[in-house]
Amino acid sequence: MSPDFWSGKRVLVTGHTGFKGSWISIWLQSLGADLKGLALDPPTSPSLFVEANVAAGMESQIGDVRNFDTVLKCLDDFGPEIIIHMAAQPLVRYSYKFPIETYATNVMGTVHLLEATRLTGTAKVVVNVTTDKCYENKEWLWGYREEEPMGGFDPYSSSKGCSELVTSAFRRSYFFNSQIAVASARAGNVIGGGDWAEDRLIPDVLRAFDKEETAVIRNPDAVRPWQHVLEPLSGYLILAERLWDAPEKYAEGWNFGPNDEDAKSVGYIVEKLCSAWGDEKRWRSNSGEHPHEANYLKLDISKAHQKLGWSPTWSLDTALDKIIEWHKGWLEGSCVRTLCVKQLNEYIVESKKT
Repeated sequence: MSPDFWSGKRVLVTGHTGFKGSWISIWLQSLGADLKGLALDPPTSPSLFVEANVAAGMESQIGDVRNFDTVLKCLDDFGPEIIIHMAAQPLVRYSYKFPIETYATNVMGTVHLLEATRLTGTAKVVVNVTTDKCYENKEWLWGYREEEPMGGFDPYSSSKGCSELVTSAFRRSYFFNSQIAVASARAGNVIGGGDWAEDRLIPDVLRAFDKEETAVIRNPDAVRPWQHVLEPLSGYLILAERLWDAPEKYAEGWNFGPNDEDAKSVGYIVEKLCSAWGDEKRWRSNSGEHPHEANYLKLDISKAHQKLGWSPTWSLDTALDKIIEWHKGWLEGSCVRTLCVKQLNEYIVESKKT
């Protein structure tokens, strides 16, 4: 990734008030991008967006991607050169309760963003961020490759598979041989400091630790491709650079996940967190009724490694240590922005060694 590339570039990030959106906004601000965000209000309280004062370094617009006029006016007013589309309803169990909201945000939000991109014509690059769960899960022991069929059992996974199909259709119908390069990016289970989402493993565990309670975990044997948030974000930024320079080579789908050995069980994650935290933290499994979730999920990242030169930098154990360090720093009253920038700089230094 070239820091000089981003200096002065007009970049729009949708979903900038969320966990991943806040981290990538901090990164882009440090690179000198002319940055604007479009999103709903922060989805949690506390939130990384507020705690790190992310809005201070960008133009922040509160708006809903489900409203096409809002999206079109945002693009028309700002004239972005690069768009990173992250606005989403990101939770599996929430999608069971609110399927209409999930599909409206994840599918029609993508349609609105791509149609507004087509009509305004200022953007040269669009990266649509989806998920590892966009694939039709067959409980395989090997990682899914980019050409595997889209699918999804639950509304969230299905909606992200639909978002991928929408992206492909727009690319072939409107952006083929055009000046606008459109790609999609499928990340693994993203973890990191500053995530306070409900019904998500690590935030739930840390909340229990904060309250001196036993963490209650569902599906301890489920295996996921865990990765620190900075890993996929680096992939999105590298992909955007390549799309700018050679759209005909890179306008397609890409996986950004961990190395195979870091696809671990939920139980492994919780044990590591308990050990890293200290104070004899404990957890137990909740064997009650739960909506269906995939048991085994991995990504094949060979394509990104070979064609983009991207590879993971931090191991899973390192990522978990970074989360504990970040969270304890926040509890002790450290400046959240400083915590983020410190870990970002550490990541950049380490990535240059890989």
